[in-house]
Amino acid sequence: MVFSSLTFLQCFLPLCLLAYFLVPQKWRNGTLFLFSLLFYAWGEPVYVVLMLFSTALDYTCGQMVERHRGQRGAKIALLVSLCVNLGLLGLFKYSDFLIGTVNSLFGTAISQPNLPLPIGISFYTFQTMSYTIDVYRGEAKAQKNIINFGAYVTLFPQLIAGPIVRYQTVADELEHRDCTADLFADGVKRFACGIGKKVLLANNIGLLWEAASVQAAPTVLTAWLGVIAYGFQIYFDFSGYSDMAIGLGRMLGFRFLENFNYPFLADSITDFWRRWHISMGTWFRDYVYIPLGGNKGGLAKQLRNIAIVWLLTGFWHGASWNFVLWGVYFGILLVLEKLFLLRWLKRLPAVLRHIYALVLVTMSWTFFAFTDIGAGFAWLKAMFFGTLFDSGSFYLLLTYGPMLAICALAATPLGKRFYEKIGTRLGQRALTVVDCGGLACVLVMAAAYLVSGSYNPFLYFRF
Repeated sequence: MVFSSLTFLQCFLPLCLLAYFLVPQKWRNGTLFLFSLLFYAWGEPVYVVLMLFSTALDYTCGQMVERHRGQRGAKIALLVSLCVNLGLLGLFKYSDFLIGTVNSLFGTAISQPNLPLPIGISFYTFQTMSYTIDVYRGEAKAQKNIINFGAYVTLFPQLIAGPIVRYQTVADELEHRDCTADLFADGVKRFACGIGKKVLLANNIGLLWEAASVQAAPTVLTAWLGVIAYGFQIYFDFSGYSDMAIGLGRMLGFRFLENFNYPFLADSITDFWRRWHISMGTWFRDYVYIPLGGNKGGLAKQLRNIAIVWLLTGFWHGASWNFVLWGVYFGILLVLEKLFLLRWLKRLPAVLRHIYALVLVTMSWTFFAFTDIGAGFAWLKAMFFGTLFDSGSFYLLLTYGPMLAICALAATPLGKRFYEKIGTRLGQRALTVVDCGGLACVLVMAAAYLVSGSYNPFLYFRF
């Protein structure tokens, strides 16, 4: 089940909210746990067992770490948690890739298991691992109530696409949370913004990428239009889901951390990765980069740590060499910025720094979009060499130009700032009316699109 579906909007969410607010507060985590399992089982009932196993394992390991703190037993429990979680992730996500690579390199014929990828496994394994690590470090207390812990692991708002919610962020709210009317209303607003991003922007601009990507020999203009559209599609798809997750969390009394901060306003690649998928970036920073030594130990070790983190980041996104190449691409750029590029960039006007970041980020989507590395390089070549444009290019530009302009505007805080200025002039009562009207309009248009449209991909299901 996905948020941008009529089943979720018209059936699951109303029933979940109704049950959640009707039961006594002490039963709400249990209710949320059951509805989250139903949410996950809707698409993959078999893999509910896998998620329950991971939940039980990490709950037990957390208890063992706390019970044997400072002793060898705590370290053993932590290692069990890490090895089992990484083992499950490796089995379901990377086994076919690794076996296929071995077969290609050595001419062997090892059979591949061809296991379906459980939805959201990369997200919830990272969450459960961070829990046991934090308990081991003494940065979090072990959760004694397995239902509360189960509610945290399976929490449906962020289960399949993040953001990666650490236990520390919601530990207090698992025990007690105030579900106020203001927080619920704020959650509805945030959810509506998210579904608008996903359904009205990502899906529609994705049609441009779909039209451009099937061309065997795209012109320079078509190649750039297509990859820009893909960048907008993945941004509004993923940030839209993050907004919906944050909004749903607020409806239920949880305050998740932000996952995006206008990444296309970045003036360097370093700045871009402080703004894009923040929860993933901070996870790798706190659980990989810093344990490796972080910025300590001299420049050579810093560069080594950056390279390791970005190799793993690329690999996390998918079991394919194009994702590894994508991670290496950003790793090289970040190393170069660390060495000298950032110093050079600071001397340039702000507009040139933004152009630099946008061009390099846009080029990166060619590695992300094509699992065939050869096809990715061919598209990258088409962006700079060949026929500049043709009638088909102009057709795409005229057809999708307005949507490109809307997406470009929506990727900046200009709309938000304009809305805030209007709000200060209208007053609170008038602003409430505008809010209700705007939300109703977005939700009606999104529902109409879902009823009539068939193009509703979810790009981050693969992770």
